Amino acid sequence: MFSSKHLQVGALANARVLLRSRRPCFLPHTASLSGSSIKSLRDAFRDPSSPFHITPGQAGPESPDSPPSLPDPTPSQSSHPTAVGLLAENARTKLISMGYDEESFWEQSIVWGHHDSFRHVNNAHYLRFIESGRMVWLMALGKVLGGEERVKAMLAGQGVSLILKSANVNFRRPVTFPDTLLIGHKPLISSSRTQFTLNAVLYSYGQQAVVADSDSVLVWYDYDSLKKCDPGDDTWRVMKAALRDGQGES
Repeated sequence: MFSSKHLQVGALANARVLLRSRRPCFLPHTASLSGSSIKSLRDAFRDPSSPFHITPGQAGPESPDSPPSLPDPTPSQSSHPTAVGLLAENARTKLISMGYDEESFWEQSIVWGHHDSFRHVNNAHYLRFIESGRMVWLMALGKVLGGEERVKAMLAGQGVSLILKSANVNFRRPVTFPDTLLIGHKPLISSSRTQFTLNAVLYSYGQQAVVADSDSVLVWYDYDSLKKCDPGDDTWRVMKAALRDGQGES
């Protein structure tokens, strides 16, 4: 009778014999290239119709399925400072000619995250863009009314400042990344002593056109007494003067 120990020793010995007798196993030579394969690859690099084609002076695609690169309608300032400067200057000149206050101008860079599934800037973002421009306009107004201290008070909701009553947006053209929008504001004054309409326009550097406009109703509000108010003749005089200046440019 053989014990389990004898059986294990015998099995190990047989295994060694089998390993010595087996021929080495080789992997297929998938990584190696023959001379003809190298030539075919070089030919593919030179063939404009091939996904592997590399134009002289350019880097090749990340993969055969990589999409072709598209021209940048708004080149970065680091690579094309003159072109970007010209687009920006054209936009500023256009908005000034339309009567918008230059002190209110706000540049809004479009980022990829502004897109939605419809492949353009989501409509909800425009209210944020306009809000940023509106605050720049408010700061410019506050500076005229009482300097930096008045600006700080108006932004902090102290004393007499403004509160948003309503806003609408007219979407005229879809906006896509990359682009920059120039946003300008101007007041439209009525007979009311407690509120007025603030008009905004959004101008695309890439499209060189107005892509949206908006009307917001702002109410003069006393944050100390928590009620709407008349800001006084001096404030209305400043706003009417700014409005006349804007109309004189158009």
